[in-house]
Amino acid sequence: MLSYATIGVTDLEKSETFYNELLAPMGAKTLIKMDRILFIGKSMKEPMLALCIPFNEEAPHCGNGNMLAIAPGSKEQCEEMYHKAIALGATCDGEPGQRIPDVFYGAYFRDFDGNKIAFNHFG
Repeated sequence: MLSYATIGVTDLEKSETFYNELLAPMGAKTLIKMDRILFIGKSMKEPMLALCIPFNEEAPHCGNGNMLAIAPGSKEQCEEMYHKAIALGATCDGEPGQRIPDVFYGAYFRDFDGNKIAFNHFG
């Protein structure tokens, strides 16, 4: 059902490098790139992450309560991806851990522009 989710960034090249390197283990890469927006994913037929310089040319800002969640496939992969994000310069917004016993495992970080991202696993 989800086609893509967009986050605003200040430096498209820096963000592209960050997210391509971070999501490469999941098979994701830049699929479309234009002047102020690009789409990263596995294919055009699967959900993608769009990075953009805001259309109104104002500074991007994160909404309180907005967050993207990416499911890499296991608790172990959530932890690996989280640590990779931190190594690439992201900041911690919730270390990896079981949030709901036997149901939800999550790891949270913020990118260079303050966008909140979670790696999660259900089950």
